[in-house]
Amino acid sequence: MEITDIKFRHVEQSGKLRALVSVTFDGVLAVHDIKIIDGHDRLFLAMPSRRMPDGHFRDIAHPVGSALRVELEQEVLDAYRAAFLQ
Repeated sequence: MEITDIKFRHVEQSGKLRALVSVTFDGVLAVHDIKIIDGHDRLFLAMPSRRMPDGHFRDIAHPVGSALRVELEQEVLDAYRAAFLQ
């Protein structure tokens, strides 16, 4: 799967949430509401999730393998840094 588009829909400068992102794969599948979170030691991605009746959150969509997760995080964070941290 190839990432064909990355759009930043909401960008924050305060708090832990840095941005909400939409990513398109192969020009045919879009995943919305991926979050860029400012963690203790680095930025990371949080996949879209839903609160379950027991109060826990469960991912709605997520990479199944680590290779796509690493590629997705690297490309999205590189684009974020290039657009907003220069």
